[in-house]
Amino acid sequence: MVEFVVVTGLSGAGRTQVGNTLEDLGWFVIDNLPPELVPKVAELALDQSEPAPIALVVGTVTGADEVAPALEGLLASGATVTTVFVDASTPTLVRRYGDTKRRHPLLSEAGGVERAIELERGRLASVRERAEVVIDTTELNVHDLRRTIVDRFGDRRAEGRTQVTLMSFGYKHGLPPDADLVFDCRFLPNPHWVEGLRPLTGLDVEVQQYVASFELTDRFLEELLPLLELLLPAYLDEGKSLLTIAFGCTGGRHRSVSMVERVAEWFRAREIEPGVRHRDVAK
Repeated sequence: MVEFVVVTGLSGAGRTQVGNTLEDLGWFVIDNLPPELVPKVAELALDQSEPAPIALVVGTVTGADEVAPALEGLLASGATVTTVFVDASTPTLVRRYGDTKRRHPLLSEAGGVERAIELERGRLASVRERAEVVIDTTELNVHDLRRTIVDRFGDRRAEGRTQVTLMSFGYKHGLPPDADLVFDCRFLPNPHWVEGLRPLTGLDVEVQQYVASFELTDRFLEELLPLLELLLPAYLDEGKSLLTIAFGCTGGRHRSVSMVERVAEWFRAREIEPGVRHRDVAK
């Protein structure tokens, strides 16, 4: 069985960086592939007796309308396909084009960078909606993006199980768009209002002990962990190989971070090494 990852998304959002990281992880990567060539690549790969996993970084600007049909054809071939859509906010992309002095591929057609970005976004809306993995790079630097890809694709084939990523975030910084399950931890007592704990984070033992000291925390975990134990094999049976579980609190520094660290320990006790990402802990 051939395994494909198709990387698509907005120009300037990080498609090439995703491809470079997958290549470092041992995937055979074809960068900037025109959508109309996807079926041909799939045909050649399927003819191989032991094909390596393949990542196709699909160029979208000149053939945005061809991306969805190309993905449908790839799925119809019998291959295992995961579509990764790389996105970013329009102001972020405008700033990146200004910083790099690069020209957006649709600039001539649209008449301005912002309009070009929105034009491309509209053409790819259906592809984004159908993608199994959406990575918003608005708040990510190149190192954060690399860690995200390593967490998702680094060893999941070797493990033969759903790759789990645990993420903490702050609601005031926005919901993580790539989360599959979101748990709101704002019902827990907030260490922010404890003077000695305010400058610390959920990575510090003092904060973790404070959050764990409440009966409500124990009751929450008593309900949550059996639920995860039920859901993980069910997700795997349905073919979902990537699962992001997000925990949020107001600022993303104390309660959500502490809960991610606690749940990560639970996974490790079951010989599952989750990816861990604290999105807003430094803000």
